[in-house]
Order: sequence, then C-alpha cells, then structure tokens
Amino acid sequence: MTSTPVAPPEAAEPPEEEPILEGGDMTLLEHLFELRSRVTWSAAAVVVGMIPFFVPVIGIGAINFLLQPARDQNPDFQAQAITPMENIVTYFRVALLGGVALGMPVLIYQVLRFVTPALTPQEKRWVLPVVIGASLSFALGLAFGYLVVLPTAYGFLFSFGQGFAEIAPTISSYIDLTTRLLLIMGLVFETPIVIMGLAKFGVVSARKLLGWWRFALVGSFLISAIATPTPDPITQTLVGGPIFILYMFGILLAWFIKRD
Repeated sequence: MTSTPVAPPEAAEPPEEEPILEGGDMTLLEHLFELRSRVTWSAAAVVVGMIPFFVPVIGIGAINFLLQPARDQNPDFQAQAITPMENIVTYFRVALLGGVALGMPVLIYQVLRFVTPALTPQEKRWVLPVVIGASLSFALGLAFGYLVVLPTAYGFLFSFGQGFAEIAPTISSYIDLTTRLLLIMGLVFETPIVIMGLAKFGVVSARKLLGWWRFALVGSFLISAIATPTPDPITQTLVGGPIFILYMFGILLAWFIKRD
C-alpha cells in the first residue's frame, strides 16, 4: 500500500515590520517624562543665568540701570522700601529677569525639541538658526522695552495726577512693573522667529496664520490688556501694537521659509 506523499507545510511568512516613525508615537506617560526633562533643563539654565546677578557689583548695577528710566523723567526720583524684605525681593526679581535673558537660548531650544520631537536631518539644521534668532529677538525686545516703552509709560504715569499726589513708589512695585514690561516685550519680539520656526517644522503655515489676522488683532490687544499691569491706554498700545505687527512679520517669514 503506497502512502500518499504529504506536502511539507508552507513556511510561515514573516510578519511585516511596522514602519517606525521617527520620534515614535509617545504615550501620555512618555510625554510627561519628556516635559519634565525639558522643564528641568530650562529651570537649570535660568538658575545658572541668575548666578552673576548675585554678585553685588552686577546686581546693584542692574537695579540702578532699571531705575534710570524713572530718573530720566524725574531727576529727584527715589524709590523707597517700606518692608524689611523688600530690597531682597527686588534683588531676586532682577536676578530672575537676568537669568531668563541669559538662559533664553536653552529655553528656546527646549521648547522647540518638545513641540517638534521628530525632526528630519534637514529640519535639524534649522534648530540652531532658530535658537540664535529667537534669542537675539528677545534681546531686541528688551532693548525696545527699555528705550521706548519704559520712558513713554513712565512719562505718562509720572505726569498723571501730579496735582493731587506725589509719585513715590516702593522699590518692589517699581521693579515689578519694570521687569514685567521688559519680559513681555522680550517675549513679544520673539513672535516672528518662533512663527518662522514652527512653519519650517510644519506646525503652522503662512496661509493659515494669515487667515487668522482678525483674531490676531483682537488677541494682541487682549493679551496686552491682560499682561500689562497698568490700565493706561499708552502702555497697552505700546505692547499690543508691536504684537500684531510682529505677528504679520512672522507670517511673511513663514511664507518665505516654506511657501505653500
């Protein structure tokens, strides 16, 4: 009796390899770990940037530098401290602004790497120019705030109400207002570079941003009203106007860098 030959079992086909996405699909926990890492590096950069301002010569010099716009408006201006901790708080606040300014390149880099985790080799070449450009823009915003916004704002605030009250602010309230305005202007001036970088990495497009110009106009002055601690229209216009102008300039850069 002849046995029927049995065909050998077909070899199982190897499973198809799933395409690996550059950067991978991260879980929520992985996103949180990534965020913690970026925040840690950013905080470390700010702390390191603050260190020089704890040297008395640099720290006191920075405070006097920030007092100069008020002294230009009123040569007899003299801030006062009415609580024992006020000078210490002021010193720390000025050091914090200096730390943010010096650590800005690291802050921008960490933000870019968090919002764009999967970069192609061609896109990675744009990270350094965006970091440098955004850092220089922040410094330009600080200069604009110091040379334009502060003199104009204090010129208005110090002249208003002179007939019924003498302006004699505490050092903490003056430095709080000054550092806040400078920080806001520094961040505002980063808008075009950040928009250009996000457009290059495909996060936004010039066409989409241009379609939002009405919302940007309203949002610029809304942000100004919320961010600026003074209710006067002069200061809010000096902040809201540049926000919208720089937004439109950012659209131009986004179109130039990635036309669509």
